[in-house]
Amino acid sequence: MPQPSVPSDPLALITAQTAAEIAEAVRDLVDTGKLAPGASLPPVRTLAERLEVNRNTVVAAYGLLVQAGVAVTRGRAGTKIIDLQPLPQEGFSNITGKIDIASGNPDPDLLPPASKALAQLAADEPVLYGQPVIDPDLANWAREALAADVSDAELTVTAGSADAVQRLLADSLTIGDAVGFEQPCFLTTIQTAQAAGYRPVAMSVDAEGLTVGGLRAALDEGIRALVVTPRAQNPTGAVISEARATSLRNLLADYPHVLVIEDDHFWQLSGHPYRSIIPEGHPRWALVRSVSKSLGPDLRVGIVGSDTLTSSRLSTHIRSGAMWVSHLLQRLTYLLTTNPETPAQLEYAAAEYAQANARLVAALAARNISAISDDGVNVWINLGTIASPIVEALGHRGWLVRDGAEFSLDHTDDAVDHIRVTIHQLSPVQLEQFVSDLVATLAE
Repeated sequence: MPQPSVPSDPLALITAQTAAEIAEAVRDLVDTGKLAPGASLPPVRTLAERLEVNRNTVVAAYGLLVQAGVAVTRGRAGTKIIDLQPLPQEGFSNITGKIDIASGNPDPDLLPPASKALAQLAADEPVLYGQPVIDPDLANWAREALAADVSDAELTVTAGSADAVQRLLADSLTIGDAVGFEQPCFLTTIQTAQAAGYRPVAMSVDAEGLTVGGLRAALDEGIRALVVTPRAQNPTGAVISEARATSLRNLLADYPHVLVIEDDHFWQLSGHPYRSIIPEGHPRWALVRSVSKSLGPDLRVGIVGSDTLTSSRLSTHIRSGAMWVSHLLQRLTYLLTTNPETPAQLEYAAAEYAQANARLVAALAARNISAISDDGVNVWINLGTIASPIVEALGHRGWLVRDGAEFSLDHTDDAVDHIRVTIHQLSPVQLEQFVSDLVATLAE
């Protein structure tokens, strides 16, 4: 069946005069395929002159499109039709015949065994409607864990850290609002920004974590919230230094309206102290901690400490949707974390991740290849050249690695020159083989 022809300028079909009519006409063009995802809308002045309407009418029309999730405003880059193309995600690849060091997963052999805790769950009474949404024992443990680092925190339980960040932003922002994200950035965070229609503002990261210049530039862009990783930054492994944390707190003190979200996902395994960038007495803040890296990604439990207003909004959001996080998962989390054997198991796992990453960094340094891994389960390798052809060539040699470009918000940073690998399950022989293959690939 022949496809309808698409005019070279679909917007020339619009003859509307009011903001609502203009927005509806654009939506019709999108729904009928005449205006493609990612297409740029004309500058406000240009479309206003073409339609012979007031400039504010077009501004209002574009605002309606943003509110409806049809378009997104990119500041100086203008307004574009939203493009919800699938983004890369963490996890094992379905490609067979290759060694997958791209997954970002914890080592299954280093996760505390759940068999005893699962047996204990079988004897528990079922939880019914109307009972407390947070398991009382988990609540006591979580409050104690948070109290060591933050005071006067209200507790909320979410389905992991990604769920917490998504809900926290949704509770405070609307489509088109500017949000500061680290650059390079965690894959799930990028997906959250794209799906919700926020305007992501890149904040640069260096060896000491989020930079002061990156935060200042984002604040100048008018961000209403920011997401930062205090340690084990993904993908770089950076840890915020005390001096950097102090400088960031001092800067944020002048912006009390900005919601500061700290994603401390590696808290149970990190060998570095927690250094917060949240200023003393800051009105809007949240500290998010999950058990995905320590107890397993399938244990979808996150604990959130936050100010009273943020906690109230987050709790209401959960009750109106999922209602609560499964008490089976909450109980399992509590039983695993309070098992007398767990602390030693977590300490051993943390040492194994750190030692495996350090071995790779040292092996690469001996071949004049720069790599960093101050914290976390990944190693961030600087290839000194565009990574995409190297990623492809390594694939031909039997290795699956992550192209650093996947972690870049706008591809203006040097992430495109990096790859991220997760190598703690490699044997010493495999580790040496990977280094040799990488050196040979770069030489070619």
